[in-house]
Amino acid sequence: MVSLRRGVSPVSAKLGDAQAADLMSTIILRGTSCAMFAALIALASVPAASPAFSVANFGSTELGGLTDLTTCEPQMVWDRESGVCVEARKGALSDNAVTDYALALIEAERFEEALATLDLRAGTDDARALNYRGFATRKLGRLDESIGHYLKAISIAPRYAEVREYLGEAYVAQGRLDLAEQQLVVLETLCGTTCEEYSELAQAIAAGRAR
Repeated sequence: MVSLRRGVSPVSAKLGDAQAADLMSTIILRGTSCAMFAALIALASVPAASPAFSVANFGSTELGGLTDLTTCEPQMVWDRESGVCVEARKGALSDNAVTDYALALIEAERFEEALATLDLRAGTDDARALNYRGFATRKLGRLDESIGHYLKAISIAPRYAEVREYLGEAYVAQGRLDLAEQQLVVLETLCGTTCEEYSELAQAIAAGRAR
């Protein structure tokens, strides 16, 4: 049980008393639920020196930022190093290159192919691959599956701001605005109210309320 008045709470221990106080104020003012408070406590367990995860933490670019968006015919994948399309099979490309190519397919709105491409990864999905799985399945209308991928990504990288935004947008699509707002609270602690992720999710929530 967390004490809010005595001793050093897990939030204070990780963030410092001043930051913890600010976080508590945010929680109180936003009417954050106990479940969300627990999530913020878990987020606070990540060392304070660790910034919000951005594209640089995952070895490539975020959605929309990949320079080489070359795509191939189905059953083929783009090998940037050789500059040719090669057979889509496990081991043909590194896991990072596979994930990058999945992003190119997503940008081309070839969502099913993007998911099949991610299956070519030799290792288990990392946070970036899970983010792309979540994005592709969300665009295909498979919202429950999408949310599952986003939650797995967050379990690996709780400070991955882009995933927080997309998870919130998935909740908006389901009409679960309270859960979307919880992600907005977390985003504020990660990158403030002026970062793109916060702004995009805030706009999505406002649009959801207007419907």
